[in-house]
Amino acid sequence: MTSLRLEGVSRAFGGVHAVEGLTLKVPRGTITGLIGPNGAGKSTVVNLITGLLKIDSGRVTASDVDVTELEPHQVARLGISRTFQNIRLFTTSSVLDNLLVGFHRRETRGLMANLFGMPSVARELSELKRRAQALLERFDMLRFADLPAGDLSYGHQRRLEMMRALASEPQFLLLDEPVAGMNDVEAAQMGSIYREVASSGVGLLLIEHNVRFVAKLCETVHVLDSGRLLASGSPAVVFNNPAVVEAYVGT
Repeated sequence: MTSLRLEGVSRAFGGVHAVEGLTLKVPRGTITGLIGPNGAGKSTVVNLITGLLKIDSGRVTASDVDVTELEPHQVARLGISRTFQNIRLFTTSSVLDNLLVGFHRRETRGLMANLFGMPSVARELSELKRRAQALLERFDMLRFADLPAGDLSYGHQRRLEMMRALASEPQFLLLDEPVAGMNDVEAAQMGSIYREVASSGVGLLLIEHNVRFVAKLCETVHVLDSGRLLASGSPAVVFNNPAVVEAYVGT
């Protein structure tokens, strides 16, 4: 089974380690959790994987391809997509147009073809729209296709951001606090979607403060504390680890 792997990954800011010696893997077809108190370094890990931050030491591989030194667009082209803590949509553009942005790395027509309006460009755009509509239908969002993204509810905006990440057909999807601010019903709906995505062969790395949500979804959970790996294992093992309990609630 191919995996996204971090091997001894470290990153410091001003001499203070945000992440130190982190080793973990995210197999395809599974949901892997990454949790920890505020400031533990979870979002930094996502930024290191996707190339937004450079790694001081260690390496990251995706299906045995070294992505450690790559730029963000190169990482994306190799099949690693992400969502953000703060939703980043084009709020005045339609839901469909927001989703089409996610298909960018699947475009095959070059600049000159676009400038001259070649028939092949129109055909490709038509095909991408068809695929976008199919994705909207798959996740029960087709009725919102022409609505400005900013008019969606918070939960549906989160869903659209995740769908846009899926449009690039990633091998691995990094979800940075995807159900933050959602109620239990909305979170449960998103959980069902994540299970379906994982069952299609995508490896999900779930970064989330909602411990109950993580426990229900993840086969393996890794716990960060002050940038270091504190514990790893099944949810039952990890959430009964005294060191994990102390990190979250104190002695």
